[in-house]
Amino acid sequence: MPATRAFSVRRMIVRASSALLAVERIALMGLMYLLTGLILVNVVTRYSHFPIYWIDESAVYCVVWLTFIGASAMTRLRLDFAVTMLTERLSPRIRKIAKAISTGLVVVFGLALIVTCVLWMDPIGLARAGFDGRKLAAQTFNFLYTEHTQTLNWPTWVLYLTLPIFAVSMTVHGLANLLEDLELVPRTQPKGFALSELDGVN
Repeated sequence: MPATRAFSVRRMIVRASSALLAVERIALMGLMYLLTGLILVNVVTRYSHFPIYWIDESAVYCVVWLTFIGASAMTRLRLDFAVTMLTERLSPRIRKIAKAISTGLVVVFGLALIVTCVLWMDPIGLARAGFDGRKLAAQTFNFLYTEHTQTLNWPTWVLYLTLPIFAVSMTVHGLANLLEDLELVPRTQPKGFALSELDGVN
């Protein structure tokens, strides 16, 4: 029974990773369309001498979200960079161990980033302050919930949510990759991504 339950947990992690990857694929396409539209509108309005002042900032934040979501997807697709000068000279067994260690370090980094985001965004402290950003800033000097963007005038914490989202998604993808590297679950082909043998470097 414990073995069956453990296998069920492993499958659940892989399925969660696949679901996240599907959402990230849609988000990436949407953000790329949005970024292209913003740039085209910016060019047209500047050429017609009626520039929209908030487009530049919105394009920058669009690129930031694209970067973090794309980095998370690349983790699951195993498109992250790897230095193979040493591992390619090792035996197949040692190479598998080195790859598992490398993937494990990705998981450790993701978990550390989750902890950092919790400490930084301080949701417990915000709840104790009655979800009052000014009160939290007065108590802890954490001004995250009182700041706004320059031209869009959006709360910065909303835009910074990309960091904890990236940390969680990268950790889930890293766990799925680690389970596959340890051969605890069969390796699955990601859906919606046409990858050749030359695309992956890890």
